[in-house]
Amino acid sequence: MKQELVLRWTFYFAGLIILAFGVSLTIEGKALGISPWDAFHYSLFQHFGLTVGQWSIIIGALIVGLTSLFTRAWPKIGAILNMVLIGVFIDFFNFLLPAPSTYTGSVIVFSLGVLLIGYGVGVYVSAGLGAGPRDSLMMLISEKTGWNVQWVRNGIEITILFAAWGMGGPIGLGTILTAILTGLILRFSLPQSIQLLNYAVARRTAAVKATPPLH
Repeated sequence: MKQELVLRWTFYFAGLIILAFGVSLTIEGKALGISPWDAFHYSLFQHFGLTVGQWSIIIGALIVGLTSLFTRAWPKIGAILNMVLIGVFIDFFNFLLPAPSTYTGSVIVFSLGVLLIGYGVGVYVSAGLGAGPRDSLMMLISEKTGWNVQWVRNGIEITILFAAWGMGGPIGLGTILTAILTGLILRFSLPQSIQLLNYAVARRTAAVKATPPLH
């Protein structure tokens, strides 16, 4: 049981790192536009300073607070770690990554970023240790209203998209592509990640059982 929990947390943290790296790559390739939430955080950074990662944490904290207020329950540790670590990792990778000097470079960097976002989400969700603040908000609205989860998600994304656009955030073709392709990639990355995690757990369990007891 302990070994399985360690593996799950390993997948969780690895997924967040991959996801944040993907987000940073799309930000560096922002000539095409980036996802609605990231464009919103970027527009806040442009207008009010701080960093993209810090705004991601601040908005995430507001969402976590509102969600906890409505559910009258303490936020799950997974949601808090998701909120904080993704913001920290985004700033870390934004600091390290150079901006592409050509449009072709932006396309390549952006495409790789979208791929990593899809796989990062798949890896961290497969751990089953809690959703991020934005997904928790989506589930709360769906539960309270009875509306379809996909429609709620689309509604939130469109609202944030217009907010980012109104503030001059990097909205473009890449924004639409991110929404479409991330979902498509997730259809493959999530089952693959679950299968890999189950395989790792089974191997670790078998290894522990095969270890002779100490006398």
